Amino acid sequence: MCGLVGFLRFDGGSGIPQPVLQSMSDRIAHRGPDGAGLWYRQDGGIGFAHRRLSIIDPAAAANQPMASDDGRVQLVYNGEIYNHQEIRSELEGLGHRFRTDHSDTEALLRAYLQWGRDCLARLRGMFAFAIWDGRSNELWLVRDRIGIKPLYYSQDNGRLTFASEIKALLADPEQRRAVNEEAMFAYFSFLVPPAPQTMFAGIEKLPGGCWLLARPDGSVQIRRYWDALDRRIDLTGLSDAAIADQVLERLTEAVRRRMVSDVPVGVFLSGGIDSSTNAALFARHSNGPVKTFSIGYDRDYGSYQNELDHARRVASELGTEHHELRLTEKDLVDFLPRMVQLQDEPIGDPVCVPVYYVSKLARDHGVVVCQVGEGADELFCGYPRWHQQLKLQGMSDRYPVPNAIRRLGLWALRQLGKDIHLPYDWLDRSTKGQPVFWGGAESFSHATRARLLSPRLRQHFAGRTSWDVLEPIHRRFQSHGLKSRLAWMTYLDLNYRLPELLLMRVDKMSMGVSLEGRVPFLDHELVELAMSIDEAVLTRDGVAKAVLKQAVHGLIPQEIIDRPKQGFGVPVHDWLVSGLGAFAQDTLRSFVRKTDLLDAGGVESLLKSGQSTETWTLLNLALWWEENFA
Repeated sequence: MCGLVGFLRFDGGSGIPQPVLQSMSDRIAHRGPDGAGLWYRQDGGIGFAHRRLSIIDPAAAANQPMASDDGRVQLVYNGEIYNHQEIRSELEGLGHRFRTDHSDTEALLRAYLQWGRDCLARLRGMFAFAIWDGRSNELWLVRDRIGIKPLYYSQDNGRLTFASEIKALLADPEQRRAVNEEAMFAYFSFLVPPAPQTMFAGIEKLPGGCWLLARPDGSVQIRRYWDALDRRIDLTGLSDAAIADQVLERLTEAVRRRMVSDVPVGVFLSGGIDSSTNAALFARHSNGPVKTFSIGYDRDYGSYQNELDHARRVASELGTEHHELRLTEKDLVDFLPRMVQLQDEPIGDPVCVPVYYVSKLARDHGVVVCQVGEGADELFCGYPRWHQQLKLQGMSDRYPVPNAIRRLGLWALRQLGKDIHLPYDWLDRSTKGQPVFWGGAESFSHATRARLLSPRLRQHFAGRTSWDVLEPIHRRFQSHGLKSRLAWMTYLDLNYRLPELLLMRVDKMSMGVSLEGRVPFLDHELVELAMSIDEAVLTRDGVAKAVLKQAVHGLIPQEIIDRPKQGFGVPVHDWLVSGLGAFAQDTLRSFVRKTDLLDAGGVESLLKSGQSTETWTLLNLALWWEENFA
């Protein structure tokens, strides 16, 4: 796991001086404290820099940037190729002679030399990488299928620059800084901007499953090389039990592959079914006790109850070397400045806080890699809200109501002041023939957002909704001919919420302490299998995660399988009504005074309402602005 930075000068443009490129790399030293490398072409037309966190083959021969034998091809890479040994064996059979002992970086480089861009089909892992091919004068940027690893880029000043984190791009003194108001509009709906947008105008992120090809003449093309629905498997005639067996087989392989490392590996353990399954499968294939790590709070709060007892129960059952940490409100307040720096752009989800601290807990105990449970809820319908929205969409489909009556209902709700709630938006979508489900991280309703935006932005965005962001994803989903409501929900979150919110909070917070997070549930072959399972099987008897629970029966304690989903939470509401509340109010009022982005009356109304989740979302935005523009 590492950090990368680079640039390509376009014809007639300006490059980046070597000292500046080094400074950009230094801004993300936390991603790679074990080594630094730089390649800079003599004419200044292109350069790569790299920060290394040594996990596979720590020898100096595996350092980056890594060049082909003739020096004409250069690679910088962040991530892990879990099947690199199989790729190496195949390449050796084709005559390649490796310079390293077991570097996955060299396996990736030589795979490109052998198969060109077709090498992507062979890669199983998480990755973001850049390859400069001096034979064809092309720069190739790639983000892994799911979008587990980030990759940002900017086209400005006659060049293309790219990096693992936005802060590296901002270290370029010629990189312009401006708020992307279009991205902010979407942030209010979904807690994070959608790819390819970021909250910085002029800086974009490569979507998961896509690559970018740039040439010195300034031409840039972006293409999608993988889609979650491209390789669905025919499961016709298989029983629920047989399907569950396949899920367990794929998941077992995914966990086993993610255990491979030359440094200590552990597991984040919350005590829920996802992390417990990771830990159990890890323990099954481990030669020694598994190191597990849990986070909790100094006491049980009204808005969040600790799960530490459940985590301890699983740790005891598996015989792990278990560690836990309890957080206080002071821990949150002390961490806020660092959180904003690590996030790069607002991630309106307070779970960034415990993710950082559990990552630090693991690192403090000598672990450099941890497996995490993200993705299971999306693949196997684990969210209670999903089941509610499936029922709502089903009722709308089975009992169609004339649009005239629906519009009358919308008018009545507006008169009663109920248009500020999401159910109003759901009804409005149904009148337009749009899906009710707009993602698993919906925040502000359309009306509430309008009241929060400044008069200028309210006028600018008049008549627009966040469907503009989702419509391209929906169009791609429809091109596969699926009618399943649940498939749409999973597909949408695989393309938005997971890569840009959940996975980025893991990447940014864990890499902030130089720890790699691995995600077994998002192995792309497991994703393809899950996307092939019929909705009726996934929601059998109305049970959340029905298939996964059947798959892991007997693997983890039954009480863990049967317990209601709690989720990895933060007692933000309780903390906002105590000391954090005054800080949030002062910060937001200052933000309103200094900018022309929010409406003072709308913000005051929100603060008085006591809506803690929404207040946190605004606070995150304000702190980000203070960090980058004040």
